[in-house]
Amino acid sequence: MLKDLIRRLSGEGGDAPLAKDDQRIALAALLVIAAHADHEYAEAERAQIERVLAARFGLDAAAARRLREEGEAAEAVATDFVRFTTLIKKHVPIEERAGVLEALWCVVLADGAREKHEDALMRRVVDLLGLEERDSADARRRALSS
Repeated sequence: MLKDLIRRLSGEGGDAPLAKDDQRIALAALLVIAAHADHEYAEAERAQIERVLAARFGLDAAAARRLREEGEAAEAVATDFVRFTTLIKKHVPIEERAGVLEALWCVVLADGAREKHEDALMRRVVDLLGLEERDSADARRRALSS
């Protein structure tokens, strides 16, 4: 599963549909990238990633932890985050991408502070996912209220 995603990240794999597990890993990797945006990867952020993954995919705690770890591994070998957003944009319907933004905002806001690097990352991700700032603002509000 991770090998397939890494192959896709390197440009191999053509237009074959992205496996459901690969979509999950791509999102997990984006969440890890969001957590790293402020140059710290705190336990609160790791825990938030696991909560988001568990809620989004109906996973138990152990499965969410494993998925976070797979996301960390994928993030470690990726040259940039654009590949993850490209895969998500290509294989996740537009009406579901706002949920990706909400998940990212949950992680960005997990440590109680917003920094300029996090805001810059989120602006870039919004664009790369083919969404608008309004979508991001709505997702941020939902993340704050959850």
